[in-house]
Amino acid sequence: MAPNCASPDRAGALGRLSWAGYEWARNPYVLIINIYLFAPYFAKEVVGDGVRGQGLAGAIQSYSGLMIALLAPFLGAIADCGGRRKPWIAVFTILLAAAMLPMWFVLPHADWNQLLFAGALMAAANVAFDSSAVFHNAMLPGLASERGVARLSGLGLALGNAAAIVLLLFLLIGFSLPGHVSWSLIPAHPLWGIDQAAHEPERLAGPVCAIWLCVFSLPFFLFTPDRPSANTPLRRAVVQGVGNVLRTIRSLKHYRNVGAYLLARMFFNDGMTAILAFSGIYSATIFHWGPIPMLVYGIELSVFASLGGLFGGWLDSTLGSKKAIFISIGGTAVCALLSLTMAPDRILWFIPYDVHAAPLWDAEFFHTWPEVIYLAIVNGTAVFIAAGYANSRTMLARIAPVEKITEFFGLYSLSGLSTSFLATGFVTWLTLASHSQRIGLMGEVLFLAIGLALMVFVREERATAA
Repeated sequence: MAPNCASPDRAGALGRLSWAGYEWARNPYVLIINIYLFAPYFAKEVVGDGVRGQGLAGAIQSYSGLMIALLAPFLGAIADCGGRRKPWIAVFTILLAAAMLPMWFVLPHADWNQLLFAGALMAAANVAFDSSAVFHNAMLPGLASERGVARLSGLGLALGNAAAIVLLLFLLIGFSLPGHVSWSLIPAHPLWGIDQAAHEPERLAGPVCAIWLCVFSLPFFLFTPDRPSANTPLRRAVVQGVGNVLRTIRSLKHYRNVGAYLLARMFFNDGMTAILAFSGIYSATIFHWGPIPMLVYGIELSVFASLGGLFGGWLDSTLGSKKAIFISIGGTAVCALLSLTMAPDRILWFIPYDVHAAPLWDAEFFHTWPEVIYLAIVNGTAVFIAAGYANSRTMLARIAPVEKITEFFGLYSLSGLSTSFLATGFVTWLTLASHSQRIGLMGEVLFLAIGLALMVFVREERATAA
């Protein structure tokens, strides 16, 4: 088997920064497409109903999650046999860009064929994104010292959120605010002749993220060192990889601690994924927010999520991965529950609010106390959830056997996605059965709680290869 990866010394500062910079290139897809702009547009305007839109978005997430659950561990094992990871990342980067570009053609008030087209694009993008993450995550232990892994992981997530802020500002200033405010530096009309009435600012999100990905992923491919090739023919690598992952699954009895962690992460990661998948849709439909407040909402939360990535790295370095996970996932659960107690006519559920009260200010967004308090709560969610992603990735990098690191990162993706069709399906069913988005989203907190309960049995220690 090829050596695990480039050594930290050979990677150098530029190689490590370029590795983290790949998340600057790729992660805006999650924030702009899946959370803040395109997914709410899909639910509100393409589907035309918040409850049904949340249900369809959950179904798309479920099917793509099932596909990743089947592919991810085998992809990781194949790469362990073949050596290099960057060619695989390149393939999935191209596929992700190819799925985002046609999102421009997803029109409002879609018929069944158009909904199928939109769903196929969103599912393909999800599969490409998570497949690239298998190989990108697996490079982390070989690029930084054991002490530096947490900081590099947190830096990547912070850069991903910072990139989303830049793109959200570009979409807000260039396409959504013109014609609505007379502020300085805001154009009088949307750039490039974009038609706001046709929801073109929301539809533009896909092509903009695709171009951003292609441009800013280049430093990673140019400067981050890869493992040497094992010179194994692809067919042989496939056969060996499939055999290896099956043996690894059977031998999890030897890696009981890693297996216990992957089981715990299976639940709490799925809870976090559900929050990301549905939070934008919930916010847009409950508070009737259009593209302008959603873009501002996305910018604000991305700022706090960037801080959360750094906060997660600090937590991990200071307290260790296990304690950091309890703080970050527990904080996510508390904030998620509190956010569900807010509505246009109530605060923390029991405090009524007059929807006809005078606005707090004259801007186009966030002019009531329920909206302002809701924002404060979800800012906390953004901090804790970003920290949770950073902490969970670092935990595996610290406890998995070094010789099988990519294979275990494949299982890591499996643990994060193999139940996603259950969690999102449960949220979907609960939403449709109760005819309430709020009740439906309580299902995501259940998965966070189960994951935390299982983390009690996990030890923070490195496994040795069987």
